[in-house]
Amino acid sequence: MVAQVRRETGAVVAALVCGAGLLTAGCSAGGASADGLPGADSSAAERAVRASADALLRAGGARVTSTMETISGGTRVAIRGSGEYDFRRGTGRLRLTLPDPAGDGRGPRPPVTEILVPGALYMKNRGAGVPADKWVRIDATGLADGNLVTGGATDPLAAAELLRGAREVTYRGEARVDGVAVRHYSGTTDIAAAAGAASARTRPVLTAAEKGFTTRRVPFDAYLDAAGRLRKVSQHYRFANGSPRGAAVTSTTRLDDFGRRPEVALPPRDAIYAGRIAIMGS
Repeated sequence: MVAQVRRETGAVVAALVCGAGLLTAGCSAGGASADGLPGADSSAAERAVRASADALLRAGGARVTSTMETISGGTRVAIRGSGEYDFRRGTGRLRLTLPDPAGDGRGPRPPVTEILVPGALYMKNRGAGVPADKWVRIDATGLADGNLVTGGATDPLAAAELLRGAREVTYRGEARVDGVAVRHYSGTTDIAAAAGAASARTRPVLTAAEKGFTTRRVPFDAYLDAAGRLRKVSQHYRFANGSPRGAAVTSTTRLDDFGRRPEVALPPRDAIYAGRIAIMGS
């Protein structure tokens, strides 16, 4: 038996995100790439960005670092994570470091461990009445944001497949991410279009996200290496959060050390919390 998640209309994030923040990504000057790869040509830039998810699937697995900055009601929160992800299997394991949102001087909360699998999210050390030695299982397809925001880190495959709906893409020039030469693109992606073009594993969560955000257009900055793989992507969401203004969320995912095949084991059945949990912010 798994935990039953209590939902209320417009509730923001099911688990970790208790505020939200907008991080504006900087852009370098635009122009054509020096080696003739996708540059100033808008259609070529769109194709490069849309194909980045396929490049990650070919790469197999990668090391992941993430930052989610949110702002809601004047409160800014940043959640940072690290771990690894297998794009072919759609599975991964992350460890998230949480801030001290109460500002009570007791310091950051204990880290949260997350296991990502197609359509579901497992969380350990979640708090909110869940025993420290128990896991919570959440159906990602039942979340209003499709777990693009809920877990405090965007599922890396969902972040990549969201770019399949990229529109109005501009090549911003060459840059470096973690010492690697990359090409910087910016634009917006259409959630509905991305859902229609996504793989069978990701389509249900993107379809759910289409209904949960206040706009179907998601601004992004994407950085691709010479193999067309995402090295970094920042996506800017606007979540309803039960208010007219909603919450602004920026999720940034960085990838490196491609080719690894992480072994991600699911928690045993008797380690999954069977009680009722509340969605934070509801």
